[in-house]
Formats: sequence, C-alpha cells, structure tokens
Amino acid sequence: MNAPTIPARLLEQGTLRSDAAAYYVSEGDSWVPTLWKDYVAQVRQAARALIALGVSPGDTVCILGFNRPEWVIFDVAAMAVGAVPAGIYTTCSASEVQYIIDHAEAGVVLLEDQGQWEKVKEERHRLPSLKHVVMMEGTQVDDPVAMTWETFLARGEDVEAGVVDERVGALQPDQLATFIYTSGTTGPPKAVMLTHGNLAWTANLGAQLVDLTSEDIGLSYLPLSHIAEQIFTIHSPISVGSTVYFAESLVRLPDNLKTVQPTVFFGVPRVWEKFYSGITTKLAAAEGTKAKLAGWALGVGRACTALENQGMAPTGLLALQHRLAKKLVLGKVRTAIGLGNADKCITGAAPISQEILEFFAGLGISIKEVYGQSEDTGPTTFNTPGATRYGTVGRRIPGVEVRIAEDGEICIKGPNVFKGYYKDPAATNDALQDGWLLSGDLGEFDEDGYLCITGRKKDILITAGGKNIAPKNLELALTNLPLIGQAVVIGDRRKFLSALLTLDETGAAAFAASNGISVSELPTHGDCIAEIQKGVDGVNSEFARVEHIRKFTVLPAQFSMEAGELTPTMKIKRRIVNENYTAQIDAMYGESAPV
Repeated sequence: MNAPTIPARLLEQGTLRSDAAAYYVSEGDSWVPTLWKDYVAQVRQAARALIALGVSPGDTVCILGFNRPEWVIFDVAAMAVGAVPAGIYTTCSASEVQYIIDHAEAGVVLLEDQGQWEKVKEERHRLPSLKHVVMMEGTQVDDPVAMTWETFLARGEDVEAGVVDERVGALQPDQLATFIYTSGTTGPPKAVMLTHGNLAWTANLGAQLVDLTSEDIGLSYLPLSHIAEQIFTIHSPISVGSTVYFAESLVRLPDNLKTVQPTVFFGVPRVWEKFYSGITTKLAAAEGTKAKLAGWALGVGRACTALENQGMAPTGLLALQHRLAKKLVLGKVRTAIGLGNADKCITGAAPISQEILEFFAGLGISIKEVYGQSEDTGPTTFNTPGATRYGTVGRRIPGVEVRIAEDGEICIKGPNVFKGYYKDPAATNDALQDGWLLSGDLGEFDEDGYLCITGRKKDILITAGGKNIAPKNLELALTNLPLIGQAVVIGDRRKFLSALLTLDETGAAAFAASNGISVSELPTHGDCIAEIQKGVDGVNSEFARVEHIRKFTVLPAQFSMEAGELTPTMKIKRRIVNENYTAQIDAMYGESAPV
C-alpha cells in the first residue's frame, strides 16, 4: 500500500478488506477471527481513549506483555494519535522496566498481567511521569492508577471519532513513530528512534522481498518489543492485508504451529536449532529401510533447494524424485513440526550455522537469512528467493547503500536508517556519520555481492601475542558439535584461546542414555570430555593455528537471562559471562589474572 504511515494503511485495509480476517486468537479448542473492519474499530477506539487520557503528539507510552491483540492495538493506536510507543521485553526485571519507562518519560503503560504489574508497582516511586496503567483483558488491579482494558476503551467515548482521522492525516514520514530499545549487550538499553517513513518503507520492502500477500498467514510469538517481530506481526501484515495468529504462549508454540501451519515463519537461530535438535534425534533412531529412505529423501531435498536458491527448478528425474520424497518423507516431517505450508522461512538477529541451513534445505525449507539491526529498521542485506547463498547474509536490499570501511566495518545509508538515539547525542554522533550508519559489525562482500559477517568490532579478541581474533565463526563451529549448546571463546590479552561451553539438552540426554551416565555427571565425566575434545580437535583443524582452542571448560548450566548472561533476543553478553566465570577462566590459564 502507498499510504505514508502504518496507521493510515490500517484505515485503508478496513475499507479494502473489511470482511476478511485480520487476526486470530485461540479460545478453547478453536481459533476465533477478528475482521479487518473490527480491527480498525478497535484501534480507533483505543486511539480515542489515549486522547481522552491526555496523550498528545510526541508523548510516549510503553507496552509490557506477551504477544496479544491488545499489544498491537495499543501500539498502532499510539502511533495514530502521534504518540511514540515503546515495547519492553517481558523478561526484564523491575529495575529494567523502571529504567525504560522513566527514560521514555511514558505517561501511560499497558501491562499484560499481575506479574508485570508487580514490577511497575515495586518501582512506581521512581516513575514520576507515569499517570495511568492499563491492564490487558482478563486482569484487574486494585489501585487508583490502574484501569481495566474495558474501562480504558470506554474513556474514549467522549472523544469525537473524527479527531483520530485528523491525527492520522497530520502524521509526517519524518515524524518519530516508535522507540525500539536495544537489548543492552554493551550497557544500558538505548532508545532507537524510528520514523513513520522508516516503518512504512521497510514494511513495503519486506513484503516485496518475500512476496508476502494477503493470502499469507503468520504466527506471532517472538517479543514484539523487537523490530523484526513488529515487521512480521504489525507493519507488513497491515501493509498487504495478510493474516496473523497470536500464539497462546511459548510453551504452546509447538502445538500452535501444528494447528495453524503458517505460510510465513520467522525464527531466531535458537528456534531453528531446537527444531533441528528434535528432528535429528528422531531421525537417528530410525533403522534399516526407514533410515535409508530418510537419508535419500533429505539428499533429494538438498539438491532441489540448492537449485531453487539459484533461481532454477528441478527437472526430469530429480523433479520426479522430489515429488516422491515429499510424499513419503519430507511433507510428513514438515507437517509434523507445523511447517507444512511454510514457504517463507526467515532467520536473523544472530548468526546461524550453515549446517542447520543445509539440513532444513533437505526438508525443502530454504531459510532466508536477513542481516540488519534496530537502527536500520531491521534489514540491511537479505538472501532472497532465487538468490540465496548459505554462509552469507545475502545481498544488500534494494534502495539501500552498503559499504565496507577501511577497518572492515559495515556502513549503511538509506530510507530505513534511524533518526538517532533518544536523549543520547553522543551515541547518535558515534553511530551516524555523514549520513551513514556505522553498524559496529565487520564484514566483506564476495565476488557476487553477497555479504559475509566476519565479527563485531567490540568482540574482537587481541591475544597477548597481538593477534586479532574474531570469535564468531569459532563459536558457530563449536555449537555445531552435537553435545554443545552454547560457546564463548576467551582470549583477550591471553596467551592462547580457550572456551566456555554449555551442553545441548537434547544431545546431552542422548549421549548420557547411550553411555549409561546421568546428565548431571556429564560436565566433568571423562567420556563426555573426551567426546567434546574430539569435536574441538576437528574444529581446530578448520582454523589457523593462532585460532585453535587449547582448553575448554564445560559449565554445569546454560547461560541465562536470569544470570544476566543473555539478552532477551538470546545474544550472549560477553562482559557478564567473563565476570560470572572469572574463576573458571583463570583456571584454564593457571593464573589469577590476565597477563
């Protein structure tokens, strides 16, 4: 759609697709639709309610909750009246929630349930701007500052409906539309300022890149405070009129997938890794004819996907074999995991192993890797249908310039680049120079224009010998080992590289069962350590000697958000990991401090 803002596009969809389903929610044993005309009415009413609460253009509001219609309705309504919504990750602590609400100076906050209310209640004495708390449907809080969702909507009855149209009509493409708070890998979260133009342009482009149409179906489950999920749940569906199902919860996601069978599925690498681990464990249990049939089918699938990634189609005998493989094996496996209809599968937000991409290619699922960041509204490069090369993050997206600086940093210029960081001119000046966004990532283009990410500037390890090491590829190779779930390479100012490793839950369980060992024993058990050492030796053989992992420690538990070691998008906070495991790290070097 050509309307210059997402709220304006929503109003258009209410006319163009009035009686089509905009979104579904699960109620009991069935999925209940909401039509586009009703979706528009809900956003209009919420917009009127925000105006009644005194929300003016330029004001900010916050949203804290799992993916639900109220989240999206409130978000789009806020943008419609000229306000600036900011999502907060549900996993944030009370102090982290306080930081974002206070930093944004939000006057109104939407909360999902009692648990999220307790976070705000605990810190309300440090929230001078907060005037109103709105609870999502089904939760009521006994406090003067709080109101139910129904009470909130009723507040809008005294506001003329035409006022909303006036506010939407007054929106400008360069006007601030939303804050995306960074996940804080290098310090306190920063508020990325995105404009209405950023969102509308990127939503259109994203739809074009994957050929998203009104016939497509998506499943919303990743945090809506992340720009990628906003694109797939809010902005692109509104732009093309596609349908969104709201997952019941992360626990129910596998069941929801099997029921919904979406055509579009975006998953961060950890999601695809869990699929991979579960499927490969079941395939490993197959014997005889079944094992041979599965191996043959996956080989056919990989051959066909390799052609399709180059813009070609299988013909002749291979096409015939592919039809048979889909009927006997591939189609059944895909349907069993909920991806039977998925022809638009995307990953991003963190590096993904090429081994996993090639495995899913065998199932006929070509996962398209996208590279970008909140600061450019999500995409910089993309592996598009017919132009996909595993091991890269694709070519630059149309309309955007991408160059590699002398030091290897990836720089971006285009209509998707943000306005800057809210209340942080110093960080803005560091990130935006002469109209170029300095990504902080290192990369290089191959001869055909595909971008390869080689590391992150702040992650570069400089050994005691002065060698610069980018740990990303080493860590990816280590996590490809069946027993390894997470890996952090250590070596800054050290004489050699070492690694902190955690066990993959599925791989560890299988190894323990086949060797008669309890899972709790594995981190220190000789057989397990020997198996991992064999894998590490194999990894080392693929890298230069200076990049070899000389020692490793297997930790008894996975890195976690609770321990501060992971961001809400599952990125590892290296500084925190180094702090939390100082003793284990120093023990690998036989010293008490770095040399």
